[in-house]
Amino acid sequence: MDSLKELFKIGNGPSSSHTMGPERAAKRFKMENPDAASFKVELYGSLAATGKGHLTDWVIEETLKPKATEIVWMPEFVHEFHTNGMKFIAVDKDGNETKEWLVFSVGGGTIVEDGEARGGSNRIYPLTTMDEVIKWCKSNQKELWEYVAEMEDASIWAFLERIWEAMEESVKTGLSKTGVLPGTIKYPRKAQMFYRKARRDDSRTSYLGKIFAYTLAVSEENGGGGRVVTAPTCGAAGIIPGLLYALKEEHNLSKEETLRGLAIAGLIGNLIKENATISGAEGGCQAEVGAGCAMAAGMAAFILGGSLDQIEYAAEMALEHHLGLTCDPVGGYVQIPCIERNAAAAVRALDAANYSLFTDGQHTVSFDKVVLTMKQTGLDMKSEYKETSLGGLAKFDFNANC
Repeated sequence: MDSLKELFKIGNGPSSSHTMGPERAAKRFKMENPDAASFKVELYGSLAATGKGHLTDWVIEETLKPKATEIVWMPEFVHEFHTNGMKFIAVDKDGNETKEWLVFSVGGGTIVEDGEARGGSNRIYPLTTMDEVIKWCKSNQKELWEYVAEMEDASIWAFLERIWEAMEESVKTGLSKTGVLPGTIKYPRKAQMFYRKARRDDSRTSYLGKIFAYTLAVSEENGGGGRVVTAPTCGAAGIIPGLLYALKEEHNLSKEETLRGLAIAGLIGNLIKENATISGAEGGCQAEVGAGCAMAAGMAAFILGGSLDQIEYAAEMALEHHLGLTCDPVGGYVQIPCIERNAAAAVRALDAANYSLFTDGQHTVSFDKVVLTMKQTGLDMKSEYKETSLGGLAKFDFNANC
């Protein structure tokens, strides 16, 4: 599996696969073709179907400036390798096409070529299932975060500290803003209002309200094209920072404990990415919010004192109860139902962690099995429910009263 440095990425929303991935691809093609007079970019499948709402054309054009770029939308063409395909074409001053590059945005901001392994180039984890990792931990009397430390180099902690700082900043920035998000939906920011209501007392309801507020803050930042961390994607970016911010506040967590929890979340996300998918265009929202919820649940179980088996159970339960979740962004914007869905998943992650802590950690369906089930469910799902905005909630014409 890849380093966690390939999973957690800092960048601008609203979509890791539709915005961050194309931006990375455009930067590379621009650098490799400095003499091009202009560019042409063909967008395929899901990348074309919801590209307008996800700002795909905008980020490509901005990245390739000052050269002019022609965007060709081809939603009807779905490449066998992955639905998020794009072809970059360099054009000389006489209008001749001099070079082309077919590349795919496979989720979490990762780009790969046809036939290339879905993971990145920094593959440092020899074990690729939760069962193998837990056996290693038990044999070596280690915790999951210690397995991460064994596989990564010493710079992982400085990296995770930067990731956490970026997550904290996205919470604070989101809480400071009001008004409506960009786009025709005119979706109102709600995080600040939730926070004002939540801080009234120290009840359980207040605590949940703060989790909602912190998660909404990040998800609203993402929906508005703000700076967030893929966790594991932009579409699920609010879940981990929203819950971890609240847990840190509630339990006065040290920096070390916070980063260890983040390392465990990353390990869980890596296992899902390796054995299934984190791409909404490939697996539906179960692959994004479901994966983010599993990552957050395992993280929370660790922070709350869970054993290896209880952490695995929490992650399994969180993903299991998102199976079949569709990706149906209204208007192609990462706003409805994405923002609210992040908030609900953050609390569900905490509930899964608490549930697992009431058990001895033994359960019937393993994390590895539910990951494979999620992968198969994504394959079985109709394309209308996988980030094309052709099915589910996206079918309906919603007015501005959200």
